[in-house]
Amino acid sequence: MSQSSDEKQCETYTKVESWCRERISSGHPMLFSRPTFHSEIKSCSSNHGMQYEAIHSLFRNAHVSHMKRTSHLVKSQSTRHVQSYLNGTSILNIAEKVNYPPSMMARLIVENVAVLPQTGNNTRQGTISAVQKKFITEAIRHPEKTLGDASAAVSSEYLFSEGKGSGRNAKEDAGNSEYIPLSRLSLEVKEAVASDPMYGPDHDKIRHNIGVEYELLLEQLLDSMKVPYETEEILRARGTAKTPDILLSCPVGVQVKKPQHKGSAIDSDNDSEWKMICWIDSKALYGDVDTHTNSVLPQVESYIHRFGPGLIIYWFGHAPLSRLGDSRGDVMIADDLPGTFMLPTGEFRHR
Repeated sequence: MSQSSDEKQCETYTKVESWCRERISSGHPMLFSRPTFHSEIKSCSSNHGMQYEAIHSLFRNAHVSHMKRTSHLVKSQSTRHVQSYLNGTSILNIAEKVNYPPSMMARLIVENVAVLPQTGNNTRQGTISAVQKKFITEAIRHPEKTLGDASAAVSSEYLFSEGKGSGRNAKEDAGNSEYIPLSRLSLEVKEAVASDPMYGPDHDKIRHNIGVEYELLLEQLLDSMKVPYETEEILRARGTAKTPDILLSCPVGVQVKKPQHKGSAIDSDNDSEWKMICWIDSKALYGDVDTHTNSVLPQVESYIHRFGPGLIIYWFGHAPLSRLGDSRGDVMIADDLPGTFMLPTGEFRHR
């Protein structure tokens, strides 16, 4: 018996998800090199017939889940990692040894080795103040500017480490005796951040911009269909809490795919149904089972209670519908805006 499309999708999803988790748990070299990361994702896409962007997003989702489970173990051994750095091991190599994102390891080292701004006596011992967090974030974004001068950036008790590892002595670096090279700390932070394929300032900015881009795309599509709505920005200005990206001005009907079940007919003429939605939430990521179940569904529960049923769009694709919860039928899931809306008047609006 031939497989249904949902069964094939389930098989592909299971294989790709297992591939992601195996590489994450084993600390594969792709986690510490941007070129290797993109090469591996491209190869997986070719082998499994799944879009590059979908695998990229699924991989990061799986890694975020991994980090939630394991990051406390790395942080609990901060003293050991700092000592390893002081003894000459590079930040990138430390990150590889403990399977921790390079940019996050760089942040941990900066927190413990750099001279942080003084913020008075109100900060509890062992904690980082808001001012210090801002300084550390700036150091990760611009290490050469913030950490470049070792004498000013590195705590005096740790200045000896500047002569170790990839650190360079001022007089070794240039014929000009007045030339002051960048500190070892700044160089290694820069190297770690540049090597990180998933975390760090550049990636944060890219993800934010992509999220905004798809929210604007959603608004443009609704405008082209002349479907009235209010944006999250408008709702917040009115003081509305827990806002979806789009609140429709009136409930509309959309056609969505029915989940296929094992043994169901392939290419059935009755593979979709009409559902009413009151809001739409845009997700510029892949909707895997874990992210959908543990992050997205709890978030949209508040929308359901306030506004009624709604639609989640995972622009980079999602796991088979048969594997995803729908909050008792109140959540529809798609990878694009449906092509047809039915207004309460019975009028149809098409893309």
